Amino acid sequence: MKELLLILVPLGAAAGAALWPDNRSRPWFLPAAGLAHVLLAFGLLAGGAEAPFHPWLGYDALARAVLPAVSLLFLACAAYGVPYLRLRAERPNRVFVAGLLAALGLMSAAHMARHLGLLWIAAEAVTLCSVPLLHFNNTPRAYEATWKYLLVGGTGIALSLLGSFCLGYASLHGGGAGDLTFAALMAQGAGLSRPWVLIAWVLLLAGYGTKMGLAPMHTWKPDAYGEAPGIVGAMLAGGVTTVAFIALLRVRAVVSAAGAGPVADRTLLAIGLFSVLVAALFLLSTRDFKRMLAYSSVEHMGILSLGAALGGAGLWAAFFHVWNNSMTKGALFLSAGNIRRAAGGRTLDEVSGMAAVTPRSAALFMAGLLAVTACPPFGPFFSELLILKSAFTTGQPGAAGVLLACLLLAFCGLTRVVFAILNGRPRRGARQADSRFRETLAVIVPPAVLLLLALGLGLATPQFLRESWTAAVSQLVSTP
Repeated sequence: MKELLLILVPLGAAAGAALWPDNRSRPWFLPAAGLAHVLLAFGLLAGGAEAPFHPWLGYDALARAVLPAVSLLFLACAAYGVPYLRLRAERPNRVFVAGLLAALGLMSAAHMARHLGLLWIAAEAVTLCSVPLLHFNNTPRAYEATWKYLLVGGTGIALSLLGSFCLGYASLHGGGAGDLTFAALMAQGAGLSRPWVLIAWVLLLAGYGTKMGLAPMHTWKPDAYGEAPGIVGAMLAGGVTTVAFIALLRVRAVVSAAGAGPVADRTLLAIGLFSVLVAALFLLSTRDFKRMLAYSSVEHMGILSLGAALGGAGLWAAFFHVWNNSMTKGALFLSAGNIRRAAGGRTLDEVSGMAAVTPRSAALFMAGLLAVTACPPFGPFFSELLILKSAFTTGQPGAAGVLLACLLLAFCGLTRVVFAILNGRPRRGARQADSRFRETLAVIVPPAVLLLLALGLGLATPQFLRESWTAAVSQLVSTP
């Protein structure tokens, strides 16, 4: 039952942070709990596969394949959070620190959930914990973005709840006992009512697809990512979206066991390509570098959906891409946060010449651009190459062609914005803000470490990670 500590440690730290009286020392709860979580996650991963301790909850192969990536991302964000909250000393941080820690515990519960209902509860709780984090800046636009996130995300969660009811009814209609554990639903397989399974899949894809930010359910992302602090944007892009993706994979396994796998794959393929196309088009026109990161997240969620639709090899590549996306997005959001504070703005009309004002953050941001656009030898190059290879081997050359074209458009859009804000002459707002913001090691090291991890994943992917992804594929499909 050691797996329970992955949930209890951050939740206990959240309770401690909520009760801690000192505003200045409270942020240290973040790296303390983050380090404990990383040691637990990787310790359990290195200890070998064990049978889940409960039918409803367990550190199964699917959780082992992705939760350590979320844990690493949180630790980097937690280390960054201490100096960040010191810079924001004018804002009380009790709710912020407690909410961030509670979100980690609930994300762990969602990844480990082996019951349809428990998965929904954990996903909904993560949404609610994220709400107070989004309006930490206490501006009118931040509150507007928070309401949009709550309304759109709440609609998605409502649809996923309705889809869960439909999947449960598919079991009852097929003569099942109403057991909503994923193992029982997959064992019932062809006995599930096919029409109700298909209805459930549509609703669950729309619901959890909203949480992922797949187009056209992505409308909350540009506002939320644009207004949230960098540390929150990093956790949303690399952590919360992963929860929704894993939920879809668990449901898709049930749909496949019911004999409707080809339908699920076609819908994942279509929505994945549509998301990549929409993101690429918006990247060509956006002038806000934080909203740029939101559209880049939509693009990469589409790539994950595409990989999941391409059989065992594509799914393995998707797990690889989950890790790469978490590391690169974390580095980009944290370095973008530094640039935003130093520049005093975030659009091309307000920001330029940041290579002179914040040279270290600018270098990290440029390296993050190379990583997220799949330039070798960073990890995303290899995971996206594997997804393209899977598209060709599964007879989807058209999908591969569309993906390549959209990746080229996205590259043009991303470089257009990044080069514009890094080059040129610093604007007056940046020169004034520069006297208040300093690039200390505390705000440089966390994004740099995440970039090094993305580089390491590309140059030498550890064997134990490869084995964990293979085990996860074996859990979801019959032929990895």
